Amino acid sequence: MAGSYKMTIAGLERELPLCPLSDKIDIAAFIMFSDVELTVAASEELLKKCPDFDVILTAESKGIPLAYEMARQSGKPYIVARKSVKLYMTDPISVTVKSITTANEQTLYLSQEKAAMLKGKNVLIVDDVISTGESLIALERLTEAAGGNITGRSAVLAEGDAADRDDIIFLEKLPLFFK
Repeated sequence: MAGSYKMTIAGLERELPLCPLSDKIDIAAFIMFSDVELTVAASEELLKKCPDFDVILTAESKGIPLAYEMARQSGKPYIVARKSVKLYMTDPISVTVKSITTANEQTLYLSQEKAAMLKGKNVLIVDDVISTGESLIALERLTEAAGGNITGRSAVLAEGDAADRDDIIFLEKLPLFFK
């Protein structure tokens, strides 16, 4: 690893490890798993900025703690788009995505029961970090396939060029680290 990057998120200071993405660029790894204090604070701050919604949608797995906590604080349900079909999933719908933090293409799935929870509803898409926007596109496509209406796209951090987008809600900008 090539050091770390210190930043303040939702009023809390955190040191993010730098990880090589290629020989020309490092990214700061933002992992909310196990950081309950940050998850609670980031959820509270994001909810203040988000438009009204009926249901939260996130992708497995790094967005799950955030989606859960935002659902808990708002009293609204959340749905997780899964990375594989589970035995209990009936007639799942799917989309394929290529993310900056994942080596290969991956497919996201929603069972018909979860898709039905999105139909005709105002959907808030939630993730930990928006970078290239590929995961966001996959969640948008799942929402559209299920007949939901996207009212907002939110993340704790917007990485690199994503911070220049005006169609996402985020708390802090996360720079890329060029070598």
